[in-house]
Amino acid sequence: MAAAAAVGCVYSAQQSFVSSPAPRGEAIARTQPRLRAGQPASQEAGMFAGALPTGGMFGMAVAAVTACRAAEVKKKGVRVVEGKEIPWNIFSPKEPYVGKVVPNVKHPQTLTEPTGDSNWETTHVTFDHGGKVPYLEGQSIGIIAPGPDKKGETPARIRLYSIASSAVGDDETSKTVSLCVKRVVDVEGQYANREVGEDKPDKAGTAFPDKKVYRGVCSNHICDFSVGDDVLITGPTGAEMLLPEDQGSNIIMLATGTGIAPMRSYMRLLFNDKAGANADGTRKFKGLAWLFMGVPF
Repeated sequence: MAAAAAVGCVYSAQQSFVSSPAPRGEAIARTQPRLRAGQPASQEAGMFAGALPTGGMFGMAVAAVTACRAAEVKKKGVRVVEGKEIPWNIFSPKEPYVGKVVPNVKHPQTLTEPTGDSNWETTHVTFDHGGKVPYLEGQSIGIIAPGPDKKGETPARIRLYSIASSAVGDDETSKTVSLCVKRVVDVEGQYANREVGEDKPDKAGTAFPDKKVYRGVCSNHICDFSVGDDVLITGPTGAEMLLPEDQGSNIIMLATGTGIAPMRSYMRLLFNDKAGANADGTRKFKGLAWLFMGVPF
């Protein structure tokens, strides 16, 4: 039974399913998985697949696989992606991390200048997380605004924002995280959460008191932050946009508007931060990075 459990644990780490018994060579050929980048997994995975016991022992092996997977899923704060543990939902909406807004060492909070459009403002806001919210380039964090949101919920439901800083943060201390957020303001549109006479100047001084206005609950919450304010953070989350491990990869990035945030995170790691450099000062990244950026206005 112990042997079956041991086999089950190793097998579950290599495979996502258990197939019925088959001749060993056939099992190796049929069950050998392939990684996302196209490399075949190790031969050991197939060997374990072919070595699975039959009958009652097979049932125990399946049970062991299930138990091992359950233990892996229940491991708090991490998720295994392509065999590597990454930070994952360390903080939840029910138990968010309380961070602090801090000055950014690279940018002013408001990046853009008034254009006459209601949506003119884009901000770069930095939070101190004290090293308690580790993340990877390409992940997101959730922000909880006080609300009420358009459904009347207080606090508002979390909004996810792509992280704009590399994993070490703009100050390279691994204790901060930055967001690039566009303030959502829609005047005389289909929806409104401020009737005529109710809209007040935001932190940038923009107001439309003579119009019906819809202001994005969380984007305005973030854009109105001042240094020293508390911020409720959840996450991190997201595994779809992580950088490849291969430092010789060619990376193609497509961004529109504040969709530039994760690309900024990549660029800082690849070309700026000490974390992306070798001991002699050369960059670890040896591939090509193509960024296509578009802004609608």
